[in-house]
Order: sequence, then structure tokens, then C-alpha cells
Amino acid sequence: MTTPTVTLRPPQPGDYGWVISRHGSVYAREYGWDVSFEALVADLVADFIRSHDPARERCWIADLGGEPVGSIFCTRKDDETAKLRMLILDPKARGLGVGALLVDACMGYARETGYRRMTLWTNDILIAARELYAGRGWVMTAAEPVHAFGHDMVSETWEVSL
Repeated sequence: MTTPTVTLRPPQPGDYGWVISRHGSVYAREYGWDVSFEALVADLVADFIRSHDPARERCWIADLGGEPVGSIFCTRKDDETAKLRMLILDPKARGLGVGALLVDACMGYARETGYRRMTLWTNDILIAARELYAGRGWVMTAAEPVHAFGHDMVSETWEVSL
């Protein structure tokens, strides 16, 4: 059996809406998160569309057979620090190395663009994502209990030097 080819590409019309929709539906189905999470993602995507710096910020869409199956964003925190944001995989793309492909592209871009470190925000229940980050040298630098998206969880900040 041939492994499907996944390509990374810039977003096309409709892809930003896909990012918002996929975050909302996947996190609701798998973790029971409420619509406030989808609203947060919609705000982040809208801010990116309106004001991102194309010289230092970027979005990738993972494409499988002409269909989006993942996304990731690299945004600016400050001159030396980039943020990894909105990593999402469609469940049908899991196990194909798509998450690693997206994280590696984001980290490589941040390094090439002159950032010296990256940061991200995640939650303790996102085990696969946390393992992916840890495997690439990321370390958790802060954790705090929160009530968000209708649930009690632990909010985490992770960082990596580039």
C-alpha cells in the first residue's frame, strides 16, 4: 500500500475557515470543549489575516489529495521570539507524520527568519501534541490550573531555543 503524499502549502480562500471549523469540531468531539474555544481560534485567525507580517509570520496548510488535513501558524511574539500556534490535524491524517511535518516546518521557518526561540500554549490533556513538542526539544516552562472551554484543565507554556 502506498503512503499518501502530504504537502504543505500556503492557505487558499476557505482554508482559514477550515482551521476554525476543524478546531471547533475536533476539540468538541474529542475533549468536550465548548464553543468558546472555537471563538478563541476565530479571533486568532482573524487577527492573523488582518495584521500578520508576511516577512516574519506564516501559516501552512497540510494538504492530502487536494484536501486540507492540518494547519500550523508561526507568529511573532517579539523580535527574538516566535509563537507556534493553531496546530491541528484532522483525525484522518493522524499517524502519517503530518504533525511532525508541520512542527518541523514552523520551527525551521522561525529559525531561518531570525527568531532565537519559540513559545507555545497548550493543555495537559493534549498528550500527542505534548509528546511531539518534547521530542523536538521543547520544555514546559509554566503550568497552571484553569477552567476553560467548559472544563478544568492545566494550561501549559512550552519553549524551545532555536
